Amino acid sequence: MLSSQAWSWRWLRPDTCSAVSTLCRTAVYIGRFAPSPTGPLHAGSLVAALAGWLDARAHAGRWLVRIEDVDIPRCAPGVGQHILVQLQSLGLRFDDTPIYQSRRASSYQMALDALIACGHVYPCGCSRKDIAQALQAQGLGHERHAEWIYPGTCRTGLQGRPARAWRFDCNGDLEADPTVHWQDRRLGSQIQNVADAVGDFVLKRADGLYAYQLAVVVDDGAQGITHVVRGEDLADNTARQILLQRALHLPTPTYLHTPLVRAADGEKLSKQHGAPALDCTTPLATLNIAARFLGLPTQQGTAPDALAFWVNAWRGLYNPA
Repeated sequence: MLSSQAWSWRWLRPDTCSAVSTLCRTAVYIGRFAPSPTGPLHAGSLVAALAGWLDARAHAGRWLVRIEDVDIPRCAPGVGQHILVQLQSLGLRFDDTPIYQSRRASSYQMALDALIACGHVYPCGCSRKDIAQALQAQGLGHERHAEWIYPGTCRTGLQGRPARAWRFDCNGDLEADPTVHWQDRRLGSQIQNVADAVGDFVLKRADGLYAYQLAVVVDDGAQGITHVVRGEDLADNTARQILLQRALHLPTPTYLHTPLVRAADGEKLSKQHGAPALDCTTPLATLNIAARFLGLPTQQGTAPDALAFWVNAWRGLYNPA
């Protein structure tokens, strides 16, 4: 169930296109933790969860949990509920009923329809092979693990091919150009030209699923998220999400990207790289590991006492927000 205390979200008729939504904002801090249920929480995801929880409590705000299972094939059954149990066993209690992205398809389609009506998106018939060949023809390579920079093949039409996906037009008639400036509370001033770094990005995939970027922006707006605290690996998504927020007439939250926990080989600790699940049978010991990584002192005693101490200590970090 979506919270209605902080935001009222009313979609306008799509043919007006002067504004896609009207939002009524209060001064309440609302943060969120949004894990993907591809596996249980591990040490890396706990750092982001603890940072977000502490930030919300330090601001006397609310902390929500959203299970980001929009990419259904990658998600394991029952893991979302298991993550909620892990959080509660560590004392990181959330302030509203968690929502699941897999149940929100109608909201994402509504946003996509509004973007279509306003000319911010276009259908794309390209496969990954098509994109690779187009980039190769332009003498452009593709670095391993890097974004595929879409060359804009279908921006002016499908050229007889069937539509496979929907892409956001970075060079469309937005008030701002695709160069996005934003301020991160830890990383400082950030800038990215989305058209150059990513190209026109997918909002609805060829398999019919909605893309992460669209789902996150719609849900942050609907839940009234004012502060996003998440891992540094997600910082590169921020510029794309700000462009979408502008196109949908949604406010931009304040961002804080936390340090990444890395494995012995230097790679980001992740479920895909075999990161072990958290041991939640000893809450304080588990929380202490994450706290040290965030620059907070190790605590003795009980987990609730440690969390209360860290809330006060957190006020001196990455603030004012």
